[in-house]
Amino acid sequence: MNTIYLNEIIRELVGRSGLGVQVRLRTRSRDGRLIGGKYGMVSKRITMYTGVIEEQCMQMFGSLDRVEEYFTIVLAHELGHAADPELPALSESLEDMNLTEEQRMRVALQIEENAWNYALELIPEADLPMMSAIIDESLYAYRLQVEEAGAEAGIA
Repeated sequence: MNTIYLNEIIRELVGRSGLGVQVRLRTRSRDGRLIGGKYGMVSKRITMYTGVIEEQCMQMFGSLDRVEEYFTIVLAHELGHAADPELPALSESLEDMNLTEEQRMRVALQIEENAWNYALELIPEADLPMMSAIIDESLYAYRLQVEEAGAEAGIA
């Protein structure tokens, strides 16, 4: 990916969002997780993992032809976390030991859905089928965990 072009995308979306966040580019997460980006609530910084974004784009779409669009969509999602006024309370509730596993998974899903809803508004010009595919893939594991936790609770 062309770093100059990525920095243009970053300037455009951060400006459009009106958020005072820094965005830095890295190839991979230090902990080895395969995430395209991460928002730090304390640092107010977004880190975008370009190597992982390329891998994810290749896995989903079979080429890197649209990797900059993929990057834009993931960045919009991370900006969604930064813009979410509910994020601090939702994150804190994840640590509530009184929550069931299903409730905890529903909170995690809500955090992700909030960010995706913001992303949809931030980049209305994005290719909707592409964005929907990325959103569905991103939320799949969360939805599955909610479903599995609910099934386990029903069994218990």
